[in-house]
Amino acid sequence: MTVPILLVATFQALLIAAAMFDLASFTIPNLLPASMFALFAAFLLAMTLHGHAVGWTEMRLHLLSGGVGLAAGMAMFAAGWVGGGDAKLFAMACLWLGWNSMYEYTVLAALLGGALTVGLLMFRRFPLPPVLAAQPWLVRLADRNSGVPYGIALAMAAVTVLPDTDLFRLAAAN
Repeated sequence: MTVPILLVATFQALLIAAAMFDLASFTIPNLLPASMFALFAAFLLAMTLHGHAVGWTEMRLHLLSGGVGLAAGMAMFAAGWVGGGDAKLFAMACLWLGWNSMYEYTVLAALLGGALTVGLLMFRRFPLPPVLAAQPWLVRLADRNSGVPYGIALAMAAVTVLPDTDLFRLAAAN
């Protein structure tokens, strides 16, 4: 397995970690999106070292995608629709997936987020059985006044869209 594909796999692992943190605590540690950003830079370097440099135009589109994702995420955070960790996770997913996959990612994240929200609303209609009520993270998840751990939908959408991206195909070809 080549270094670029290992870096892509590490990005996927970080996405899953973000989803798990959000599920368990309704937070996404800043270290995860920061690591995703550093990993993206390492990926670009690894591709260059393997003789398959990502072109400047392509790189600009990834940076534009990440910037637009960050602006949109921060606007949603300011409106109170998502948490700050969700906004940063969305931006890093957009950075990695790129401009050509950003629309597909956003639509899929919205659909998965809607399904997650409906599922949580249904889950919250019933009391937790005593055996499950001993788990603090489940109590938080079942609380009708809690938000939605939207990072789960964001991560699932990114993992789903990633194999169809230009960067993934480039890494896999190495």
